[in-house]
Amino acid sequence: MTEPTRSLPATPEHTVGHVVPVRVLARVWGALLVLTVVTVAVARVDLGSLNLDIAMLIATVKATLVVLYFMHLRYDRPILAVVFAAALLFVALFVSITLLDTHAYAHNLIPDYGPALPK
Repeated sequence: MTEPTRSLPATPEHTVGHVVPVRVLARVWGALLVLTVVTVAVARVDLGSLNLDIAMLIATVKATLVVLYFMHLRYDRPILAVVFAAALLFVALFVSITLLDTHAYAHNLIPDYGPALPK
């Protein structure tokens, strides 16, 4: 004898997900294309040490748009937005700490970049 199949109750947690209008998705896609063009344009301009900062900022904005609209975080529970923001802050912290140490070994990576160390 087989058990009867059970279905989930019709509660807000178990309904069909939020349907985003195509117009909104098209605008987000357009914004991602524009930001990609901006990234390429900024990469061709020599801004010194700001190139990396600007590239990371644009990449963060693009990732946020993808998470908010294509992964539907904008329409989900607010606590998940807090978790996403905390994750972004931790990634920024870890990348910042890593970048603080790059000058200590840059002369080993780039020939004739810094003073030669005694052997």
